Amino acid sequence: MTALRMRARDFLTEEQLIGVRRRSTWKGAALIAHAWALILGAIALVAWWPNPVTYLLAVAIVGSRQLGLAILMHDGAHGCLSADEKLNLTLSQWFCAYPIFAETRAYRRYHLQHHARTQQEDDPDLVLSAPFPITRLSYRRKFFRDITGQTGYQQRKAQLLNALGPQGWPLGRRAAHFWDKLGPQCLTNVMLFAALAAAGVWWAYPLLWLVPLLTWMMVITRIRNIAEHAVVPDSHDPLRNTRTTRANFAERLFIAPYYVNYHLEHHLLFYVPCYNLPLVHRILSQSRFAGRMEVQTGYAAVLRLATAKPDHDDRPGKLVSSARRAQAGVEVGVDQTGGGF
Repeated sequence: MTALRMRARDFLTEEQLIGVRRRSTWKGAALIAHAWALILGAIALVAWWPNPVTYLLAVAIVGSRQLGLAILMHDGAHGCLSADEKLNLTLSQWFCAYPIFAETRAYRRYHLQHHARTQQEDDPDLVLSAPFPITRLSYRRKFFRDITGQTGYQQRKAQLLNALGPQGWPLGRRAAHFWDKLGPQCLTNVMLFAALAAAGVWWAYPLLWLVPLLTWMMVITRIRNIAEHAVVPDSHDPLRNTRTTRANFAERLFIAPYYVNYHLEHHLLFYVPCYNLPLVHRILSQSRFAGRMEVQTGYAAVLRLATAKPDHDDRPGKLVSSARRAQAGVEVGVDQTGGGF
């Protein structure tokens, strides 16, 4: 079955469309600067006042901003960071994608298939939403794997092996393949480590960059994936096969940065910069389509929906197998954040 199609002019006027489509280089750059300012501020907090509480707070902040960089890379994949194509790619690659071991152009090729076939049988991200609802016990196991770094480790291991290529290849070919897949990402991370070392906080790279990348970012990436498309009311209705989740200040700080919670609006108008999505939401909320829109009150509400399966139906072996197939279905080198957006 094919999903219903809606045109932008079905719910926005021409004047409104011109306004929400407008891309601003300074706004895109400001969001990137905001993400890095919070990351550096969290590191500075631990350096100034080192204790378990500040460290855990910093891990949560840095992990959320790493997801924020992935979100801004995603905006770059849609050409929304700047109207200048070269500048858009430069901002997306060097300041967003490479630091978190991602790549904008490869991600774009994969991701546009998701937009074209949302929640249909050939949606490459369907594997992320299809298993839901699950049991609370199943989600707890997933949360434990995410927060302890097991999910992140498996993704990075797969990414590294993919970059190295087959063992039978000559060394020169493997080296060239590695550079093509992960060279700029590794170079950017070496530069980040060198900058932190020059500032006298070399330890911040393993403890406040890699640890959040492997732990908290994995936790909130899963939550984001669930919120966007899991247990939606109608896979064939564009107003109901994608979800917007209202987010309070704490959720925006630790779970859903840079307007990623306005996912329904993004799918309807994927060329709109993320900072204009709240305006699109307000327009839609005042339109005749408001009653059809799939909107939840917060991430706790979404998780309740996604874990509504009774615990007595829990079958760990089957669910673990499904999770592994889901991980295998997403090439980590293309979208290290686990798909979606």
